[in-house]
Amino acid sequence: MTDEMTVRPGGPADAKTILRLLDDATAWLVARGRTGQWGATPASEDPRRVAQADVWATGGGLWLAVVGDRPVGALVVGAATDYVPAATEPELYVNLLVTDRAYAGRGVGGRLLTHAADLARARGLPLLRVDCYAGDDGALVRWYERQGFTATEPFTVERPGRDPWPGQVLARRR
Repeated sequence: MTDEMTVRPGGPADAKTILRLLDDATAWLVARGRTGQWGATPASEDPRRVAQADVWATGGGLWLAVVGDRPVGALVVGAATDYVPAATEPELYVNLLVTDRAYAGRGVGGRLLTHAADLARARGLPLLRVDCYAGDDGALVRWYERQGFTATEPFTVERPGRDPWPGQVLARRR
């Protein structure tokens, strides 16, 4: 499947694609009782997530995995978010990785992470980092480890009025 896939830069018109992918992934997680990662509300109904998708789509770091003319995954790279421990060396940070659940198991996420590593290499950056939800059974952390990342710093995002969000930073060197 990944042979048919291309990766292209995204742009302002792709904010709705990001929201579609996030909505589908959230619905999939909710159906499995896994609401700790992104909650139960579709991203397209959350003004904060809609604004975030617009920033990602216009910020120059959006890449889309496409099969035919259908976007099947989104990757956003740039600077690390404020809530994770700072890197001690130059890096490229994965701010978003989400894939179309209809293409699960077909290597979309891995392909986008390979693209992120290629971008880091082309920019002369020795480090690629990402953070992810570390709650529930830790399956997402293990998935990133299978993609060549090593778990580094755990962290917690405090959310007033809601349960804290357990996170894990992972790193991959070129």
